[in-house]
Amino acid sequence: MSQEGDFLVEARDVVLSFGQTPALRGADISAVRGEILAVTGPSGSGKSTLLHCLAGILVPDSGEIRFDGRRIDTRSEAERSALRRDRFGFVFQFGQLVPELTAEENVALPLLLAKSRRAGALAEARSWFGRLGLDGLEGRRSGELSGGQAQRVALARALVSRPEVLFADEPTGSLDSLTGEHVLDLLATSVREEGTTVVLVTHEPRVAAYAHREVVVRDGKATPLYLERPVA
Repeated sequence: MSQEGDFLVEARDVVLSFGQTPALRGADISAVRGEILAVTGPSGSGKSTLLHCLAGILVPDSGEIRFDGRRIDTRSEAERSALRRDRFGFVFQFGQLVPELTAEENVALPLLLAKSRRAGALAEARSWFGRLGLDGLEGRRSGELSGGQAQRVALARALVSRPEVLFADEPTGSLDSLTGEHVLDLLATSVREEGTTVVLVTHEPRVAAYAHREVVVRDGKATPLYLERPVA
């Protein structure tokens, strides 16, 4: 499907332990530009740990993590933080919105952290509300949103800066089936429109079905399953 040089994010023979407990035991994984890659496996298998390594949140004990052809595991924390701010986006199971901020301020947060002017950042944030079915909710805080609304706000926040890679860890785990499918439809549409690469951690087959490929993590190792459909 792809030559090695096409990989946007990849892990090579990654090993990581927490104290005496091994989490990853030589995991290999890669994603090409514009694909949705599902990382599945049972609870405690190491799939979230692998995602955190790919995103530069965790540094492996050995092995390599590469983004756009360059190693990131050897970079400083400041450099990896800048990478996460400027080129990556994140969606987690419970959204993790900042409760003191309004919905539009939450969406604008990555732009504000990147030193964008406040007026421009808020205007860009507001443009996502119609796309995600959130019109009229711009001024609400997280406690005034339903679970599905909050997760769509979190998705808008992850996509507002048009990241090259979106890391999603159980993004529908706290939602009912119908709302979860709505969020996944919105994610897939946004990916097609923006050309984003998505690494999606899930234990649900219905969520993995949205991906182009699936990799199963068991006992800290990753095994590719199949190619469901080609990446445009």
